Amino acid sequence: MKKKKKSFPKKPALILTAAALLLVGSTVGSTRAALTYYSENYSAQMNMQSIGVSLLENDKVVSSRDYVSNNEWKGTSEGTLLTNLLGKDETFTPGKKYNEAISVKNSGTIDTFVRVIITKSWQDEKGNKNTNLSPDLIELNFLTDNGWQVADAQSTRERTVLYYTKALKAGKPTPALSDTLRINPSIASDVTKVPKDKTITYTYKYNGYTFHIDAEVDAVQTHNAKDAIKSAWGVDVNVSDDETTMSLQ
Repeated sequence: MKKKKKSFPKKPALILTAAALLLVGSTVGSTRAALTYYSENYSAQMNMQSIGVSLLENDKVVSSRDYVSNNEWKGTSEGTLLTNLLGKDETFTPGKKYNEAISVKNSGTIDTFVRVIITKSWQDEKGNKNTNLSPDLIELNFLTDNGWQVADAQSTRERTVLYYTKALKAGKPTPALSDTLRINPSIASDVTKVPKDKTITYTYKYNGYTFHIDAEVDAVQTHNAKDAIKSAWGVDVNVSDDETTMSLQ
């Protein structure tokens, strides 16, 4: 007998993107953080009360968005990272570690599981990415002994995918997934010496480029979490019977 496929309403997962810009060796600037969301067909029908997610930097909300009902949202659609990274009249110094604690807060009213995707890149003045410059030199120190897990199979040199393995209670924040940010000082020694006649010109490989860090945050409700995560994120996970913890398969 052919089974009739059930159709369920779309349930939203959230994506929150915060883009950060530093002017290497000079001052710190910033770009606006664009916040969007997408909807997925979950495998199980759920009661959507209110799902919400916020991106925190050093315990302060950068951007957030909360689902209310009937495709209505409330929250901030833009935000800015790194605005307080430097003190007054301070210039950015490659090699120095700066406080950069990124975390997530459940700003909705139902428990969720959350995922964060960190993307690093070097861009020119027009915003074009240079894939020949090393994202490894953008050193965001990740913390993975507090519930966060890096998905190595989903990560690349540019992108790091992290899952918080504990259900995040409504109104509660996660521990920080990072603590410091540093630009490897080797960028200052990556230079080409070009002699011409009696003149020697030094060209620095990273001169004129800025580094960018994007943080993308997704939230999925814990009810029927295994199916919901598979539908929203496309990954298989193990979920405890009480749906309070999850782990990647």
